[in-house]
Amino acid sequence: MHEVTASQFVPRSKPTVLRRLTPEAMVTYEGSFDVREVHDEGAETVVVVGARGVEFALRFRTREDGLRYEQAGEAGPFDAMETTVTVEPADGGVTVTARSAVSLGLPLASLTDRVAAWKRRGELERALDALAADV
Repeated sequence: MHEVTASQFVPRSKPTVLRRLTPEAMVTYEGSFDVREVHDEGAETVVVVGARGVEFALRFRTREDGLRYEQAGEAGPFDAMETTVTVEPADGGVTVTARSAVSLGLPLASLTDRVAAWKRRGELERALDALAADV
């Protein structure tokens, strides 16, 4: 798996940012897939997402400092994908950091996973920009 990180300062309080950081909002902020269905499974929220003929589930777990989520099952674009979004106090606001590890499960993993991670970093940066604009 290849890992990527994106961070952004947001001039708002931690509770304000955490209220906006929902599973559905995170999918929307990333901008690659549409939310098709949301349901709770105990401590997890499952969000079914899709676009252009692909549909898969993401499993979200809310944390005290943000979210953790992963692709559920084998139907998605990745062999494996897991992401953690944290909100930490910073001078005059918070720093929101998104860390993601991805693998396509294809031959030449050092190359293909790097390309997948590059695309994933773009999604994370877009999500953090959208979150900052939304609060």
